[in-house]
Amino acid sequence: MSIMMRMSPVMSSTSPPSPLASPSPSSPPVLPVRSLPGSYGWPLLGPISDRLDYFWFQGPETFFRKRIDKYKSTVFRTNVPPSFPFFLNVNPNVVAVLDCKSFAHLFDLDLVEKKNVLVGDFMPSVKFTGDLRVGVYLDPSEPQHAKVKKFSMDILKRSSNIWVPELVSNLDTMWDTIESSLSSSSSASYIVPLQKFIFAFLSKCLLGADPSRDPKIAKSGYAMLDRWLALQILPTVNIGILQPLEEIFLHSFAYPFFLVSGDYKRLCQFVEKEGKEVLKRGQTEFGLSQQETIHNLLFILGFNAFGGFSVFLPSLVNAIASDKTGLQEKLRKEAREKGGSTLSFGSVKEMELVQSVVYETLRLEPPVPLQYARARKDFKLSSHNSVFDIKKGELLCGYQKLVMRDPKVFDDPESFKPDRFTKEKGVELLNYLYWSNGPQTGSPTESNKQCAAKDYVTLTASLFVAHLFRRECRLANTSYIFGTI
Repeated sequence: MSIMMRMSPVMSSTSPPSPLASPSPSSPPVLPVRSLPGSYGWPLLGPISDRLDYFWFQGPETFFRKRIDKYKSTVFRTNVPPSFPFFLNVNPNVVAVLDCKSFAHLFDLDLVEKKNVLVGDFMPSVKFTGDLRVGVYLDPSEPQHAKVKKFSMDILKRSSNIWVPELVSNLDTMWDTIESSLSSSSSASYIVPLQKFIFAFLSKCLLGADPSRDPKIAKSGYAMLDRWLALQILPTVNIGILQPLEEIFLHSFAYPFFLVSGDYKRLCQFVEKEGKEVLKRGQTEFGLSQQETIHNLLFILGFNAFGGFSVFLPSLVNAIASDKTGLQEKLRKEAREKGGSTLSFGSVKEMELVQSVVYETLRLEPPVPLQYARARKDFKLSSHNSVFDIKKGELLCGYQKLVMRDPKVFDDPESFKPDRFTKEKGVELLNYLYWSNGPQTGSPTESNKQCAAKDYVTLTASLFVAHLFRRECRLANTSYIFGTI
């Protein structure tokens, strides 16, 4: 998600923000140095025990919460899946960092590196990405990273002229499809129309390729990406299906690429045939080979953008639908009274509540729940209460759902507060909104790992909400749509 899922004030890529909780900026307290609590347990047995807790007996959130309570610390040693028996080359040992202050170290590239740590020490086979390490697996110290990151940012910049028109056009098609389905069936699902919308809209904007030109891609391209994504991340994801089937079939081994090789080949052919202009730019302006361009484009489209929006937009709709305080009417009023007659990036920036709802959803339901980084050198890591010695090579792991509930930073952190990010205090809190592999006030550059589309994601989500509440339908119909979700 980080992942693609960027236009805000520049922030140094190597300077994590200081905590809001500092009682005296002029004389910050001297924190005690503490030995890292926790342990990895006995070889093989410790990782297996933690894996079963993480996936089966507790679930990720309870897993981390119980250890915070046990060690009286938001920083500790533990194991995270995947692990033994069939991941012999994967080391599950991590140092968990679960408050805003310690978590910020994950983005200080003087201290940590981001090479091959998208999902921890486990890395899906490069066969899923054309036998290449695409940009997400590269550390900024690697020369190839700058080429790919600049290419990614260029794609977004060049697509900015068509981004909103394509978004609105495809949203109209999606909502018409959903409303038509609702008229004939009260149990109609919105997920397939949503994923088709995301795929079509992003293909046109990022690839310059219209899926309608390829009937098979138009019909099933989104499902091809779903399968390709799922096989890469299933060993690391808690699905919540009937145990022990989940442990046996989803978390015990890495899935082979051949299961989706036909899908991936078809997607590559689609990019090569329909995205010629973008492919040419990657080669002539950024020094990428044709294969490097194709496979990085597919990762940006499929993993970062399509995958991120497929997770985040349902979370956003559910957050709005679940509110019982009159939020829908407030959003409808703001969307229709502010921003002028035509939706644009500029118009949604006038919608303070709409943007705040997007940020609050990202706080509570980040598209990428886990962030990782490996210590580049020995250094001292600070939480709110203590300082810990981190050794070169140790893997740091932050579970964002807990980090974003840091009570020293966010008031009433467990509650969804639609207006949390409004007004002056809300703007300050954006320094601690880390969903994009960095703070919301940071800026993506070729020298950092912050999501290239950080600001496009939040603006697109705001446009998504504003468009829904501007549609020429009664609020009752809109509520009916929400009621089906």
